[in-house]
Amino acid sequence: MKTTVIAGALGFAVMAGGGFYFYQQKQASAKAEAAPAGAPKSAGGGPRTPGSGGPISVTTVKAVKRDQVIAFEATGTVSPLNTVDVKPQISSVITQVHVKEGQSVKRGDLLFTLDNRSDSVNLTKVQAQLARDRAGLADAQRQFDRSRDLLSQKFVSQSAVDSSQTLVETQQAVVASSKAAVDAAQLSLGYNRISAPSAGRVGAINVYAGSYVQPSGTALLTITQLDPIAVSFSLPQRNLSDALRGLRDGKLPVTAKLPDSGTTGSVATSLDGQLQFIDSVVDQASGTVRVKAIFNNPKQQLWPGAYVNVSMALQTIQGAIVIPQTAIVTGPRGRSVFVVVVDNKAAARPIELVYSSGPDAVVTGVEAGATVIVDGRENVRPGSTVVERSAMRTGPGVAGKPGRAGVAASGASGSTP
Repeated sequence: MKTTVIAGALGFAVMAGGGFYFYQQKQASAKAEAAPAGAPKSAGGGPRTPGSGGPISVTTVKAVKRDQVIAFEATGTVSPLNTVDVKPQISSVITQVHVKEGQSVKRGDLLFTLDNRSDSVNLTKVQAQLARDRAGLADAQRQFDRSRDLLSQKFVSQSAVDSSQTLVETQQAVVASSKAAVDAAQLSLGYNRISAPSAGRVGAINVYAGSYVQPSGTALLTITQLDPIAVSFSLPQRNLSDALRGLRDGKLPVTAKLPDSGTTGSVATSLDGQLQFIDSVVDQASGTVRVKAIFNNPKQQLWPGAYVNVSMALQTIQGAIVIPQTAIVTGPRGRSVFVVVVDNKAAARPIELVYSSGPDAVVTGVEAGATVIVDGRENVRPGSTVVERSAMRTGPGVAGKPGRAGVAASGASGSTP
């Protein structure tokens, strides 16, 4: 009987202990589920309270006050300002080609010489005709002068003088006609020398010495202007008003960044230009408008048809507070950051995101110079004691210097002022 009682007591004790353990586990699970996401847990499985386990190791930066440029980024296409197809204005045979493919020419440089023998002979002929007509005019003028002298002496009648004057005027018209014929022959002769209509780079030459050419035929060559040169790209409709305002003010810089050459140590090249043109129509299919920027291209780094990364500064936020985007904590109640206050305690500060740019974010709700927690913030709670992992503290981007957007304005979070 005694043995039975002892065995029953032991069984009851085991059941009670198991029930108490199960109850503890259930309470711990309920607390873990109720704890905020990312809250650190203590060794017993529950969330770690502020101050438990010693100071929390974090890294911090200083909130920086600077002028932040809001920029739009896109992929642009390089296009020449002028492309001229050179064709002859008369039908003839090429006697000499004065340029080479790929050569740079200036306006007025000689490109081709055509066979001008026929036009030279015609010019000589009309020049002789002009000389004959001028001689006739001189004779008519002398006759007219003589008639007026005889009229003063009453040796001839007035009608004879009038006839002499008519002959002079007729001969003057003949001389004018001959001069026009000479000008036409000289113009036709000039067509045998084909000069560059604009400066640029010569493309492929499609003819050679001895080729018969005519105005309706294939272009002899194409001249493409490379300096200055244009870059065209699409601008979203939401940024149109900023672009129009900048275009009116004449202060809308555009930067074109060329990809690196792929060789070791190569650096991408950036060129600065200016917005020049905004199309008059928004494309209804894409909601964008075509714009064009002009770049000086003395080294011919921009090539027609190439793709470049374009960055256009739309506006500048004066005196913006900039922190790293990684310092922002997003929760059910909005965005916030942890800052280090007195006695190395952490405090939460609600913020509003104004603009995001690459690794940086422009916010309100934090003062310039505030120590913002970046790494380790997931372990921090309001009132937690924190310790800096490194004595080195740097601001976002280049501290103290004006920032520049590194991502497209269309990808920025928040709203711009």
